[in-house]
Amino acid sequence: MRHYKSLSQVERAFRSLKTVDLKVRPIHHRLSDRVRAHIFLCMLAYYVEWHLKEAWRELLFADEDQAAKAARDPVAPAERSAAAKAKVARRCHADGTPIHSFPTLLTELATIVRNTCRTSAEADAPTFTVTTQSNPLQRRAMDLIDTLAM
Repeated sequence: MRHYKSLSQVERAFRSLKTVDLKVRPIHHRLSDRVRAHIFLCMLAYYVEWHLKEAWRELLFADEDQAAKAARDPVAPAERSAAAKAKVARRCHADGTPIHSFPTLLTELATIVRNTCRTSAEADAPTFTVTTQSNPLQRRAMDLIDTLAM
């Protein structure tokens, strides 16, 4: 029963590949090697997305109690934990930072920018880089990425 219910994760992955998340379709390649490379890159992107969602579970609206998932009755309908329901209800962490969905967290992280600046208009002028300062939420997200086991 557990394996049958895990099919929903596979279906969700293919839905993510085919629709707005990763946009596998339409494939504008005609050569079979290029189509295979395109699909491989899309699967790799989904794999990275899956790992990021796991690492950022505490920052997202996701249920953090994964141990209860393995212990619950596989025939009974899935129920969110009380902690997950409370997280959704309050919509922010104890420190006041908002809880995000995956797309909104990526949008928040997209505000970190590294600019290469040139001291004058001449091509051989010295350059330097300026990186925007990250806020506490962005720093926490980056710290959680560092905890991923590679």
